[in-house]
Amino acid sequence: MTVLPRQFLQAVALLLVAAALAGCRNSDGKAESGLRVVEVKVGSKQLTLEVADTPDARQTGLMRRDSMPADRGMLFVFPTEESLGFYMKNTRIPLDIVFIDAVGQVVSIHTMKPYDLSTTRSAKPAKYAIEVNAGIAKESGVKVGDLIAIPEDARNTKQ
Repeated sequence: MTVLPRQFLQAVALLLVAAALAGCRNSDGKAESGLRVVEVKVGSKQLTLEVADTPDARQTGLMRRDSMPADRGMLFVFPTEESLGFYMKNTRIPLDIVFIDAVGQVVSIHTMKPYDLSTTRSAKPAKYAIEVNAGIAKESGVKVGDLIAIPEDARNTKQ
């Protein structure tokens, strides 16, 4: 019988955990959800965001997920700039939401609780919303008035 060194086993375990966490995106640039992903800098953090740019994707959002890696989230893209409202139906994880207007300026930031059916509204008209794990907005230092560069290929809806 061969006995493997403890450090080797620990390294293998860490690689398996990393692979599981990285599983949010596959080799074709899409998340497991089937949505494409983009890289967006929010405050001091570089995030990988799933792009919800269709009515179905926006409606489903991050529902029924048990967790999300700290460097991941979702970018909601709407056809026009308007007052936006979100609620947490079937959403199991606490989230921060960053509302952004058409030019990329942050108009409001809120924290939402799991399963909360009350509507969280943008303080001003917005075209985009970014959802990340609760606490990430504060940790990144993003604040109202900051500019966030939405990638060109993620600025418009598909439907």
